[in-house]
Amino acid sequence: MNPLRHVFSAAAVATLATALVPAHAQGVIKIGEINSYKAQPAFLEPYKKGMELAVDEINAAGGVNGKKFELISRDDNANPGDAVRVAEELVSREKVDVLTGAFLSNTGLALTDFAKQKKFFYLAAEPLTDKIVWSNGNRYTYRLRPSTYMQVAMLVPEAAKLKKKRWAVVYPNYEYGQSSVATFKQLLKAVQPDVEFVAEQAPPLGKVDAGSVAQALADAKPDAIFNVLFGADLSKFVREGNTRGLFKGREVVSVLTGEPEYLDPLKDEAPNGWIVTGYPWDSLKTAEHKAFADAYQAKFKDYPRLGSVVGYSAIHSLAVGIKKAGSTDTEKLIAAFKGLQVDSPFGKFMYRPQDNQSTMGAYVGKTKNEGGKGVMVDYVYLDGAKFQPSDEEVKKMRPAE
Repeated sequence: MNPLRHVFSAAAVATLATALVPAHAQGVIKIGEINSYKAQPAFLEPYKKGMELAVDEINAAGGVNGKKFELISRDDNANPGDAVRVAEELVSREKVDVLTGAFLSNTGLALTDFAKQKKFFYLAAEPLTDKIVWSNGNRYTYRLRPSTYMQVAMLVPEAAKLKKKRWAVVYPNYEYGQSSVATFKQLLKAVQPDVEFVAEQAPPLGKVDAGSVAQALADAKPDAIFNVLFGADLSKFVREGNTRGLFKGREVVSVLTGEPEYLDPLKDEAPNGWIVTGYPWDSLKTAEHKAFADAYQAKFKDYPRLGSVVGYSAIHSLAVGIKKAGSTDTEKLIAAFKGLQVDSPFGKFMYRPQDNQSTMGAYVGKTKNEGGKGVMVDYVYLDGAKFQPSDEEVKKMRPAE
C-alpha cells in the first residue's frame, strides 16, 4: 500500500468530517427561547432586551468555552400546544443546544414536560407555578424566578401583621393565580387560625369584568384583599376599585404589583399603601445593580423593568452553567447546575440541588403615588433561600427521579 496515498486519504477524511460538523458546533452555542411576546409585551419586551444585553456582554468577553452565544426566539401565542410545537422545531430544525423561556405557568409546564420527554435541558426563566420544580418537576428542568410559594411566603408575614380577620381574594383563573391563592390561604391560616375568606373572584386571564369583580368584593365587606391580578387586568381592576371606593379603608396585599411593568401603567391611579412584591429599580444603590442599570440604559435608552433582570439573569445563568459543564451536553449541564452560583443585578443566587429552584429573591415593600406615578417605598430585599418549604416536604412533593 502506498503510504502517501494513506496519508492523503486520512487528511481528506478529516477535512470531510470537519465540513459535516454543524456550523453551530464549530463556533456558536444556540439558545432556543420561547415566550408569549404578543400576549404579554409589557414584561417580555424588556425581558428580551435583558437577554440581548447579556448575550452582548458574554460575546464581547469571548463567549463561553470559546464559542459565541446565539439567541433564537420564538412566540408561543400564549398557548401550551404552540409552545411544545415551537420547542420541537427549535430542537429538531434549528439544532439549539439548550431551551429557555416561558412566561405563563401553563406554557412553562408544557415545556417542562417536553424537556422530560426529550431529555433536553430547559431553564424556565419566568413562569412562577410551583409545579415546575415540585409535583411536575424533573431533572432536565431548572427554574430561575422566585415561585408563587416563595413570593407569597414573603408577603404572608406582612399580611399577618395587619391582624385582619375577613379577607377577599381575586386572581386570574389559571395555574399561577390558583396556586398563589392556595398558598396564601394555607400560610396565613397557619399563623392566623381565625382568618376567614369571605369572597373569591377568579376571572379568566385577560378577560376581567373589572366592574363586577370590584363590586362583588365590595359587597362582601372584607377587611383586606389579596390580589394576584397583573398586566391589563390589574389596571382595569384598580380603576374600577378606585371608582367604587373598594380600597378606601382596606388593606391590600398584592403579588407582582410593585414591578414597574405593571405599576407604571397605572400612572395617577396608582394606589397608596399596597403591600407588594416588585422592583424599585430607580432607587437601588448596590454596585451590581448600578452596573446592570447603567449598561441597560446606555444600550436601550430606557430604564430596566423586572423582565429585564430576569432575561439578563437567565442568559448569564446559562453562560455560567455551560462554562462549568465544559459543554452543552445535557447530562453535564444537569450536573453543573446543581448548586450553581450565579451573580445577578440582585446579587448572588444559587440553583438548589434538591429541587432545581433558584434562590433569587424579591423586593417587598409598599406602593406610593408620588406626583401621579406609582413607586415602591419602604422596601427590603428578601433572600429566596429563606422562603422555601423544608427539604422533607420538597422530597414528598417532587417525583422520584
